[in-house]
Amino acid sequence: MDDEAVQRVFEERGRDYPHQQPSTSSSSCSAASSILQSLPLHVSFDHGFHLLVKLLQELRAKKEGLVTVGIGGPSGSGKTSLAEKVASVIGCTVVSMENYRDGIDDGNDPNSIDFDTLVRNLEDLMKGKDAVTPLFDFQKKRRVGSKTIKSSSSGVVVVDGTYALHSKLRSLLDIRVAVVGGVHFSLLSKVQYDIRDPCSLDDLIDSIFPLFRKHIEPDLHHAQIRINNSFVSSFREPIYKLKCKSESEKVSTYSFNENCEQIDNFIEMYLRPPSAREEVRINDWIKVRQSGIRYYISLGDQRIVDKNFIIRPKAEFEVGRMTLTGLLSLGYMIVVSYKRTSRSISIGNLSLSRETIDTLDETFMVLRGIDRKVVGAEASKMGIKEPWITKSYLEMILESKGVPRLNTPPPLSSASIVGGQEKVIVPKPIRVTSNLVSKFEDLSQPWTRSPTKSKGEPVLATWRFIPAVPLQADNSSASRNCMQLAPMADSYDLDSGLLLAVQAIQALNTLFENKLPVIVGIGGPSGSGKTSLAHKMANIVGCEVISLESYYRSEQVKDFKYDDFGSLDLTLLSKNIDDIRNCKRTKVPIFDLENCTRSGFKELQVSEDCGVVIFEGVYALHPDIRKSLDLWIAVVRMNFYSYLC
Repeated sequence: MDDEAVQRVFEERGRDYPHQQPSTSSSSCSAASSILQSLPLHVSFDHGFHLLVKLLQELRAKKEGLVTVGIGGPSGSGKTSLAEKVASVIGCTVVSMENYRDGIDDGNDPNSIDFDTLVRNLEDLMKGKDAVTPLFDFQKKRRVGSKTIKSSSSGVVVVDGTYALHSKLRSLLDIRVAVVGGVHFSLLSKVQYDIRDPCSLDDLIDSIFPLFRKHIEPDLHHAQIRINNSFVSSFREPIYKLKCKSESEKVSTYSFNENCEQIDNFIEMYLRPPSAREEVRINDWIKVRQSGIRYYISLGDQRIVDKNFIIRPKAEFEVGRMTLTGLLSLGYMIVVSYKRTSRSISIGNLSLSRETIDTLDETFMVLRGIDRKVVGAEASKMGIKEPWITKSYLEMILESKGVPRLNTPPPLSSASIVGGQEKVIVPKPIRVTSNLVSKFEDLSQPWTRSPTKSKGEPVLATWRFIPAVPLQADNSSASRNCMQLAPMADSYDLDSGLLLAVQAIQALNTLFENKLPVIVGIGGPSGSGKTSLAHKMANIVGCEVISLESYYRSEQVKDFKYDDFGSLDLTLLSKNIDDIRNCKRTKVPIFDLENCTRSGFKELQVSEDCGVVIFEGVYALHPDIRKSLDLWIAVVRMNFYSYLC
C-alpha cells in the first residue's frame, strides 16, 4: 500500500495546478492535476511520518532539483513536531511561516502572512539560488533581521505553518501534508465536556478557533497525506527539572550577565471551567501562557514528580490569541494569573535559570535538561542542594493566597496592569457565519472536525484502587497491602499509555508509602514495542529494566526453543523477584544471545534511587510470574496498549 502511494505521488509530481493543462512532453512526468482525487491517505501520526520520509527518499533519488513539502494544519495539531521529526531524520531545511508575519496580528489570520516574500524565497531555492529569509522576534513584535538559506544546503525544503497549503503556495509544493488533531481536537473535546451545553460543533469551533472554518479548513482538503494526530502530550522526550531557593557559591560563579543570559517575561494564566465546583481541581483547569504576542495552551497539570525531580511532558502548544478570548466568552474564568521573569544561561545541553514569581515575591533556581542522570550530576557538581521544591508555582500560590471562590473576581498579576507590553491582550471574539464555507457543505469533513473524545468523556482515565484478590501460593502479596490497582477497561496509544504507566507507579509508591519496591511486568508478542515502552518508563522514573531473555537456559536456546516458556530459568527468576521484594541484594543473570550462553551476573540492589524494577518479555504476564507483580502491562502492538493490574 505504501509503495503504491509513493509511486502515485512521484508520477503525478504532487503539485496542484488547477488551471494548467497536462504537459504533452514525453520527457515530463504525468499530468499535474490535483493528487487529491487519487491519493487522500488518512493515517496516524507515526504512519504519516514513516510515509512522508519514505516518499521524500524516493523523490530525492528520482527527481532533479529541490523537493518541496508543505505541512499545514490548525494551531496545536502537531505540524511543527512532524516537521522537526522529519528534519532530524533526513536533514532537510525547515522554513517556518511564523517568520513571515507582517505585524502583530493573530498568526492565524492569513492577512498577517507575507506570502509574496515566502513565494519568492521558494522560487529562488527551486532555481538553485540562495534565499534570504526574514527573522521575526515575538518579544519585540517585529522583524529583526534575516538569514540566508543556501540552495545547496539540502535537497528538501519543508514549509511549516498554518497556511502551508494555501492556494498561493500549492503550485510550488511536491508533497502536501495536513495535520489535524492534537490539542486542537482535545481542546474541543474538553470544552464540550466543561460547558455542558448542547451547542453545535460548528459554533464551538467558531468560538475558540474562529478562523478555522473560513480560512484554514478549506486548504486541508488539498492534502495528499492527511494525518489525524492523537498525540496531545508526550513523555517520550520529557524535561527534567530540579528546583530550589538556595544558591551555592559555585552557582554564583556562573555569569548571569546581559551578554550571555536570556531574559524572558511570561504571563501565566489558569482558567477554571464554567461547570467547575467550588473545590479545587487544578487538573481540570486550562493553562495559558503569554510570551509577547504568542500564546501557548496546555490541558491540566500533567507533570510527574519522582523523588526530587519535576518531570514535564511535551504538553504545551501554541494557539492564536483569539482562542483565549473564545474560552472567556464561553464562561471560563481566569482564577490565577502571575508574571514569571526568567533569566537563563546554557550549560552544555542544560539550562540554568533564575525565575522570579511576582505574586510570591520570591526567586527560584531551576536546572533543566532532557537527561535525568545528567541533570542530577550537574546539580551535585554545582553544589545545588536541598531542600528541593517539587510543587508547581500554581500550588504555591494557592497555598499562599487561597483558592479563589467562584463569585470572586480573578486575581490578576500586578504585571498585567503595568505597561502595555505586559498587559494581557484580550480582543473581542470573531464569529463567522456558516455561509462562508457553503461551497464545502457537500464534502465529508469528519477528519478535520471530529474531537478525539466523545462529549462527556474525560480526556484520560485515572487509576483507582480495589480490594486485592489473593492468588494461590502468593504469601508475599498479603504482607504488602490489601489493595490493588483496578484494571483499565480501555486500550491506549503510546503517549497515553506511557503517562498512565508512570502515574500507576506513582500511585503504587503512595500506597506502599515509598517503603517497598514496585515490580512491573510488561508482556506482549515479539516486535510489539514492549522493550521500547520499558526503557521509556525507566528514563522517566529512573528504574531498572530486566529482560526475561536474561533468564534463558543455554541448552534450551541451542535447540531454538526461544518461544518456549520452559526455556526460562524460573527458579532463578523467582529468587531474584523474592530478593527484590524483600529489598535484598540479588544477582541477575547476563545472557549472551550470540553464543547462546550465560556470560555472568550483575548485582542489583533496590534503593531509593532504584525503587522500581521492570521485567519485560513475551512471558512477563504468565500466571507463574504475574502473581509476583504489582502492575501488569500488555503491549498488543506498537502504539496500542492494554493495561491490567
